[in-house]
Amino acid sequence: MSTVPPTDADAAGRGAPPADGWSPSSWHQRPAAQQPDWPDTAELEAVLKTLASYPPLVFAGETRALQGELARVADGRAFLLQAGDCAESFESFSADSIRERLKVILQMAVVLTYSAGVPAVKVGRIAGQFAKPRSAATETVDGVELPSFRGHMVNDIAFTSAARRPDPQRLVEAYHQSAATLNLLRAFTKGGFADLGRVHQWTQEFVAASPEARRYEQLAAEIDRALRFMRACGVGSEAVPTLHEVDFWTSHEALVLGYEEALTRRDSLTGDYYDCSAHMVWIGERTRGIEDAHVEFFRGIGNPVGCKVGPTATTDEVLELCERLNPGRVPGRLTLITRMGADRVVDGLRPLLRAVDDAGHPVVWACDPMHGNTFTAPSGRKTRHFDAVLAEIRGFFEAHRAEGTWPGGVHVELTGDDVTECLGGAEDLVDDDLGLRYETMCDPRLNGRQSLDLAFRVAELLDDRTR
Repeated sequence: MSTVPPTDADAAGRGAPPADGWSPSSWHQRPAAQQPDWPDTAELEAVLKTLASYPPLVFAGETRALQGELARVADGRAFLLQAGDCAESFESFSADSIRERLKVILQMAVVLTYSAGVPAVKVGRIAGQFAKPRSAATETVDGVELPSFRGHMVNDIAFTSAARRPDPQRLVEAYHQSAATLNLLRAFTKGGFADLGRVHQWTQEFVAASPEARRYEQLAAEIDRALRFMRACGVGSEAVPTLHEVDFWTSHEALVLGYEEALTRRDSLTGDYYDCSAHMVWIGERTRGIEDAHVEFFRGIGNPVGCKVGPTATTDEVLELCERLNPGRVPGRLTLITRMGADRVVDGLRPLLRAVDDAGHPVVWACDPMHGNTFTAPSGRKTRHFDAVLAEIRGFFEAHRAEGTWPGGVHVELTGDDVTECLGGAEDLVDDDLGLRYETMCDPRLNGRQSLDLAFRVAELLDDRTR
C-alpha cells in the first residue's frame, strides 16, 4: 500500500544480531498475558513452523514509510486516522465487506483533510485483527463453563466445547485471509477506487439520505470544482498520483505472540527485524506490563508500534514504556493510544502529556474514545453512546490545548454495515434499537452514519486547533 518500493525481507536472517540479547523469541522468558491455552503443543509448533516458511504479508520498506508519515503526525503536521473492525471474522469475509469499510475510512479521511486542512494518515484495523483480549479466561452460560471466545484466530464464538477449543489451524487461516485482504486493499487504493474524482461514489446506500451524507455531498461538490479547476490548469491525476491513489496501512493488536514471532523477518538491507504481519502493531491495555512478554517482543521489532494507555497508567509507567519501546527517541516509532473515558480524559491525560513532553519523547498521541466508554445497556447488550465517544475526543483536544501538545489522531472501531450497536448519533438510536442489527462478535462499532458524523466533529476540532 505504500508508494515506496518494497525491500527484501529475508527469512534466512542476514545481518548482525541485536547487541542487547533481544531476539524474536526472547519474549518466551517473560510472563505472557492473554495467550490461548493451546491443547496440543506439537500441533501448535508445526503450525508456527509452517507460518515461518510463508512469505511476509508486508515489507520492511513499507513499515519504514509509515513511520515517516507518523513522524509528521508527531511533529504536528498530519493527523492519524486509525479505524476498522473490532474483530475481523472468518464467516463474514468478502470483497464487499472490505470495500464498505474502506469507503467509510476514505470518506472520513477526506472530511478531515479538506475541512481541517491537515493530511490524514490512514491506518486500518484490518488484515490481522483476529484476536481479542478477555477479562476472564472462561465464561458461564446456564451453568455451563467454557473457554472465552478470543477471536477467530483462536476459537469460534459458538458456545460449545468443540467451538471454544483453541485450534492452531486458525492461525494459518488468519494468515491467508490477511493476505487476501491486503491484495484487495492494494487493488482498491492503487487501482483507481480511491481517486478523488470518485468521492461521490464512496457513500454507502444506507447513509445516502442522512444529514451527514448531505453535508458530505456538499464537500464532495467543492472537491469536484477544485479538481475541474486543476485540470483546466493542466494538473490532473496523471501528473499528481496522490489525487488518483492513496497510501493505506494495516494494523492490529499483536496479541498472540507465537503468530507474530512466526511472521517476524530480518530485513536484508538493514539487518533489523520486522513483524511482517502488519505495517503497525500495538500492545493492549491488558498486556503492557513493563517486564512482560509483549513489551519485550515489541521493543526489538522495527515496525512503528502503538501502546494503549488507560486511566490507571501512571507517569512513571508511561515514561518507562517510552524508554523501552523507543529508547532512541525516533519520531513516528511510538504511538500512545489513550483510552481514559469521557469523564476522566482531561485530568488523566494532562500529567502524561506534560511528563512525556518534558522528557523529550516524540510520540504520536492518539485517542481511543471507544473502550473507556463501554457499558451494558438495560437490554443486556454491550454498547457505547455516541455523545460519550465525542466527549472523550473533545476532552482529548482540550488536554492537548492546555499542555501545548499536538492531538495526533483518533483510533475508532467502525463498520461499513448498517448496524445498530452504538447509541445516539444523528439517528438517536436508543436501547430498543440495538436488537435491530446488533452484529458484532465482541465490541460495539460505529456505523457509517455515525462514523461520518464523527469525522466532521473531529474536523471542526482540528480546524479550531490549526487556526
